[in-house]
Amino acid sequence: MSQTIEQQPQVGQQPAHPHDHHAHPHPYPLTYVPPPPGRFAGFMLRMWARSPNWLAPAAILACFASAAAFVLVREPVDAAADTPSCLLKYTTGYDCPGCGGTRAFFFLLQGNLPAAARHHLVFIFAVPFLLYAYLAWAGNRVFGLRLPQLRPAPGAIGAVLIALGVFTVLRNLPWEPFSWFYV
Repeated sequence: MSQTIEQQPQVGQQPAHPHDHHAHPHPYPLTYVPPPPGRFAGFMLRMWARSPNWLAPAAILACFASAAAFVLVREPVDAAADTPSCLLKYTTGYDCPGCGGTRAFFFLLQGNLPAAARHHLVFIFAVPFLLYAYLAWAGNRVFGLRLPQLRPAPGAIGAVLIALGVFTVLRNLPWEPFSWFYV
């Protein structure tokens, strides 16, 4: 009793017919051709292609200005401080990696750097890099300025993520000097 085992076709081969034991490879390699965009995606791609170069940087700047206006009007420091707005802090009582970021942004807009660092030290460290990345991108897109782009290596990104994880653990420790990070 001999059984034949059908093999799966390999890349570039047509699947074998159950009764054909001589599968022939394609004369050319198979390539993936993505489907054409749908109506909405096609519309958005056409709009993007027709939009002026300054529109994307202006839209991001408008979003940033809206966030700044919201934070300045709402004053997150004076809001109901007894009720945390972070779901993780509300359910566990622990600070998440982003806890205090809105208050740090508020104090940064006020020009109070020590209070901003008190609420989220990593955010304050990241702000100059984020501003430079935006200015380099927007300056190149709008004015053709060739500022060097920030292109962090994978190891640098890993180091930042590890530092953020360590910061998150340290800010939840209940003793000095780590209780300074708790918000």
